[in-house]
Amino acid sequence: MSFESLGLAPALLRALAEQGYAEPTPIQAGAIPVVLEGGDLLAAAQTGTGKTAAFSLPLLHRLSTTTSTARARPRALVLTPTRELAAQVHENIRTYGKHLRVSSAVIFGGVGMGPQVQALRRGVDIVIATPGRLIDHMQQRTVDLSGVEVLVLDEADRMLDMGFLPALKRIIGVLPRQRQTLLFSATFAPEIKALAIQFMHAPSEVSVTPPNSVATTVSHEVHPVDNARKRDLLLHVLSKDSRRQTLVFTRTKHGADKLVRHLEQSGLRAAAIHGNKSQNARTRALGDFKSGRITVLVATDIAARGIDIDQLPIVINFDLPMVAEDYVHRIGRTGRAGASGLALSLVSHEESGLLRDIRRLLKQDIAINEVPGFELSEPLRLDAHAPRPKQAQRQPRQGGNARRPHGHAQQNNSSGDHAMGNRKRRRPHGRKPAAI
Repeated sequence: MSFESLGLAPALLRALAEQGYAEPTPIQAGAIPVVLEGGDLLAAAQTGTGKTAAFSLPLLHRLSTTTSTARARPRALVLTPTRELAAQVHENIRTYGKHLRVSSAVIFGGVGMGPQVQALRRGVDIVIATPGRLIDHMQQRTVDLSGVEVLVLDEADRMLDMGFLPALKRIIGVLPRQRQTLLFSATFAPEIKALAIQFMHAPSEVSVTPPNSVATTVSHEVHPVDNARKRDLLLHVLSKDSRRQTLVFTRTKHGADKLVRHLEQSGLRAAAIHGNKSQNARTRALGDFKSGRITVLVATDIAARGIDIDQLPIVINFDLPMVAEDYVHRIGRTGRAGASGLALSLVSHEESGLLRDIRRLLKQDIAINEVPGFELSEPLRLDAHAPRPKQAQRQPRQGGNARRPHGHAQQNNSSGDHAMGNRKRRRPHGRKPAAI
């Protein structure tokens, strides 16, 4: 199958050819015809499968080949859970639509509202937004959503995890009832199905990956190491190829900053990206990483959402994630488009239980290879009594919404980017929420 056979406008085919894209990915081949027909779509696709093009190409086709009476009002709305993903989607839409007369604007928190208000006043066809900042504009009446013909919910599972359901309901409540709705999620979990029932009309379903699947081109490896020696082992691994682009995940914002300082003191070019960083700092760090000005990007889970880097050879888990599902999201940044990738985890004895959870989720063993000179003082335990870090105790899933460990919905953000209307969560007495 080719993009030509999908019936896309010649201007889109030209832009795709200029980017070197000739054949659609499975999610694109499955989703684009459904979207072009005008029906609602419920699509399951992991990050790195080409899902952004799966909705942006037919969206651009529709807007460029039809007219509307919605003057100076957006005709399409794309909602994403994070700023980084919103910026990435906007960048892709501009790339694919470079030969079309279709305008777009991106709206997220962490930056001033002035330029966003000006863009909206000039009139745009597509708005890409995070829920919190969009509601800010709705409250100030600087955006008119009455002309929206197409709604896209991108990474809907993550938006639910982050407590965005009240915000989604509020936004969707002001949209026209007659519209096309496209929902993209990593899985068809029960809460996603419930969301589809509320907001969609007889959606078609397209799924290209089973739940919690990972690319077969990714190799998994564990280096056991005592917590106190993790930084030294990381330097040892990075020293094998100091020019290799490496994405490193930590559990906390403080841990990310501390690790970057250590790497820089050791002569490596590194930067951190997390919720306490300003939007300009996050954008700059990601840009420097993509351009090669820095070789190590240290990230937390939520901040890393939306990182889209071609040919990333390795992802290192300096800390294992609090819940096993986040391992899948983390390593989805490598092994893309058929390229090989390595997911390397530095695991202490205290994280044995987290490793056990990941192996059970993946339904496969992960190679455990000790590095000479960095052997564990106490071996890993992968039985039913495997220990876990205190701040990473498994959280029950309640009320149909996947609950994240404390801190995921409490990310520091003064501009309404996360969890508008999110319910308060109780935590055990004396336990502080883990920072992200």
